[in-house]
Amino acid sequence: MPRFSANLGFLFSDRPEIERVAAAASCGFKAVEMHWPYHVPALDMREALAAHKLTMLGLNMPVGNAPAGDFGLAALPSRQNEFQNALVQALSYGSTIRASAIHCLAGIVSPDDRAAAERTFIANLQMAADRAGEADMTILIEPMNRRDRPGYFLQHVEQAAANIGQAERRNIRLMFDCYHVEITQGDLITRIKTHLDLIGHVQIAAVPSRAEPDEGEVNYREIFQTLDSLGYQGWIGAEYKPRGRTEDGLGWLSELSGRP
Repeated sequence: MPRFSANLGFLFSDRPEIERVAAAASCGFKAVEMHWPYHVPALDMREALAAHKLTMLGLNMPVGNAPAGDFGLAALPSRQNEFQNALVQALSYGSTIRASAIHCLAGIVSPDDRAAAERTFIANLQMAADRAGEADMTILIEPMNRRDRPGYFLQHVEQAAANIGQAERRNIRLMFDCYHVEITQGDLITRIKTHLDLIGHVQIAAVPSRAEPDEGEVNYREIFQTLDSLGYQGWIGAEYKPRGRTEDGLGWLSELSGRP
């Protein structure tokens, strides 16, 4: 049976981030993941996670200058120093809260810069993986759709798989976000089967609404059964934008996964 984690970037967002930890635990989640919790002191977050006996999965690296349009730094030529600083911050915070993974965001890249961006991305992934390995952590990379993230460097599962192969580091894994992959490419089950050995984490949301995974064009019951049949041992991240109060929309947990 799949194991589900609560993405505290989207779920329980009607309260401060550290209070979302208790809310997730009270709803039965055994693990959480985060976007950018850096404004919360890391020791405070670690204490909250420990108090509620929650496994901490992963968090995103800082995106750079968000007001200027940045959404990640890993594939941006000439900004390696900023990337290194963001990596140090993410690894320090992640180690303190005992996270197991860091999501390395590639960033927005002009079509004319994609060749240089790929070289930069591979080099930065290698460095990030080496440093993360020292802390027994994994680096995750995630293809994102053009509708939500126009110009994002990493757009396709096959591109991510190729980049992981080029980087030649065992602790770089694919974050397979069903929402993004369905919008960009579709054929989710085939792609899951093809790339299962590279998948380090799975995320879900309805398509096209990005709400609870109980509507829209993706049959998540089949997705979960496929992951079970393939022996997937990781977590499935509930990274969706609730239609209302998070607690009121969790019926999908039992309806789609077979839980009582």
